[in-house]
Amino acid sequence: MSDDAPPATTRDRPMTEPSYGIPESEEGLLEWHLVETAFADGEVFWATTTRPDGRPHARPVWGVWVDGAFHCGGGERTRWVRNLAHDPRLSVHTESGTDVVILEGAAERLDAETADETTLARIDDAYEAKYGIRHGTPVFRIRPERVLAWSGFPADATRWRFESA
Repeated sequence: MSDDAPPATTRDRPMTEPSYGIPESEEGLLEWHLVETAFADGEVFWATTTRPDGRPHARPVWGVWVDGAFHCGGGERTRWVRNLAHDPRLSVHTESGTDVVILEGAAERLDAETADETTLARIDDAYEAKYGIRHGTPVFRIRPERVLAWSGFPADATRWRFESA
């Protein structure tokens, strides 16, 4: 099976407890377009950050898929945005517990000082098309470092790893 994932990406099986029954063969691996579709079409996602004291913090967010990355944002004083200032690593996953897509990466803050107007406009256009509002700044870009997905676990459990990760 071919995969349409971005360059410098390895697609394979996730490593976990053998009793979960994840196949060793590549038969049944999912294709990358399912990841992009999940983040482009989904409305609510769960973002997990780490508090300065190491405790996890999960919360729902809105987000859009633009230029091969997930983008979401929040107010400067929200707990999760303050967490990102301390540790930019996070995971974002789709709302479903059965049709699962989990993206792991580091949040890159985008605002008028760190991103060009064209990029910010594309992100705002995507927010407006999806949610009926323009988001504004700050917004955070999460480029995939590792992605896990499945809809028929364990048969189609798939992992993508990016060389930059």
